[in-house]
Amino acid sequence: MGDLEFLKKWIGQRESAVDYVTIPAVQRLAATLDRDDSMPSLGDPLPYGWHLIFFPRVVRHSQLGADGHPERGDFLPPVPLPRRMFAGRRLTYHDNLVVGDEVKRDSAIKDISIKQGRSGQMVFVTLKMDISSPRGLAISEETDVVYRGEPDASTPPQLPQPAPGKVAWSKTITPDPVMLFRYVALGFVGHRIHYDYPYVTQKEGYQERVVPAGLHTMHMFELARAHLPAGLRYKSIGWRAVRALFAGRPFTVCGEPAANGKSVKLWVMNDQNALALSATAEFL
Repeated sequence: MGDLEFLKKWIGQRESAVDYVTIPAVQRLAATLDRDDSMPSLGDPLPYGWHLIFFPRVVRHSQLGADGHPERGDFLPPVPLPRRMFAGRRLTYHDNLVVGDEVKRDSAIKDISIKQGRSGQMVFVTLKMDISSPRGLAISEETDVVYRGEPDASTPPQLPQPAPGKVAWSKTITPDPVMLFRYVALGFVGHRIHYDYPYVTQKEGYQERVVPAGLHTMHMFELARAHLPAGLRYKSIGWRAVRALFAGRPFTVCGEPAANGKSVKLWVMNDQNALALSATAEFL
């Protein structure tokens, strides 16, 4: 692929976006997560993690790449590797968002690193984002995106990783294609690996449509909400993606709270009991 050091010129690139925490968006996400919630009202706190459906990248249809993502080279660097995936995210909470808020996100490319993995060259792009409401800074976020080459059939399969803790809470979800489609529609996500079966199996080489990382992350937040004391405030949470999950195959979200009640381990296991996502949350 050649020397990719030129990509580091994109470090420091910035952009801003505005969105709104609307009643319809919150209601539709609750339905997608199969929650029996009453109609949200203006001023209701937005549940932790639900801001992830906001601030989609909106470009004209003619500016989309073959994979359904916006073309690269404007805000994001023009990485000449065909596959891109979410790798990890770290959040620090400063204040709640509420239904009815106009919210602003200021984003910058914090770092770009080029690495050699077992399957070839990889480029990691780290984005730093600050999300503000009319009351001030609400969430500070860092997100890692990884770009990779096409899969090599000779590369040995990824070894499964065990669960990072002892299960105290768990819930199993089977993500059917309708669930995937409704979730990506909420976030205006065009990435074809989540809904286009011929594309994902023939072009990307996956066995099935890939569950959006945000969807099983949402279910992870919901597991914590179901078991943690009401009113507990997040200080921070960070998670990393370990392996893909697929439509039609159940996954299990798990949790283990610390004895002092100030933190919790959260993770997701696939249907083969291999770790798919791992997180740690801390509370005030």
